[in-house]
Amino acid sequence: MYEEHHIIRQVYEAKEDTQAADRLIGAYMPFIKVETAKFLNRPPMEGQDDELSIAMIAFHEAIGRYSRGRGTFLKYAAVLIRNRLIDYERREKRHRLVISLDAPAGEEETPILETVAGKENHGEEIAVRDATRAEIEELSRQMEQFGISLTDVADNCPKQARTLEICRKAVQKAQDDPEILEEFLRTKRLPMARLAGGSGERKTLERHRKYMVALLLIHTNGYEIIRGHIRQVLKGGAAQ
Repeated sequence: MYEEHHIIRQVYEAKEDTQAADRLIGAYMPFIKVETAKFLNRPPMEGQDDELSIAMIAFHEAIGRYSRGRGTFLKYAAVLIRNRLIDYERREKRHRLVISLDAPAGEEETPILETVAGKENHGEEIAVRDATRAEIEELSRQMEQFGISLTDVADNCPKQARTLEICRKAVQKAQDDPEILEEFLRTKRLPMARLAGGSGERKTLERHRKYMVALLLIHTNGYEIIRGHIRQVLKGGAAQ
């Protein structure tokens, strides 16, 4: 019982301190490797098995999402690690299918893709995937200028529908007033007072500053694919 209380205390410290989170992950690497080994049915190899990296990321996610109501932390972390590894395996299977469709079909060396129906749909899917990857890479580079990363944004995403709605309104205000976006790009700082518009929601926006930086960057450039996804997220949150 003492050990469990000790872990929970460490987890809650790690929620607020990235160095504490790194220490916790380091301390529980044997646990992370064991859970990965259960999935792989063999010990994971550092630097070679992506599954180990996925498991480490899942453990970090477990730190951020854990609450006492979820039971013991390590059981919760184990479930989350397995779920993320299953998701990863499914993505890899789809990716391998795409590769196999591009492989030669028999002695004639005609790609299998050209011998099956739906070639255009597959080609469109590949194009969208490549375009999405390019947008994400460009957004990552631009966010670096503001001192944030995609991981920061993921950790800073609003969890409640009301908060998502506040962020949506702030983004809409910026879209309606180009001067807000110009000031944001020029100063590399969020014009919180103008975004809040005297609504008293400034503190909420402050708490989600990194998330708002990403949203505004997305709306100042041609990130059409990401922007469409964000619109769906914000709509979904507002509708809840």
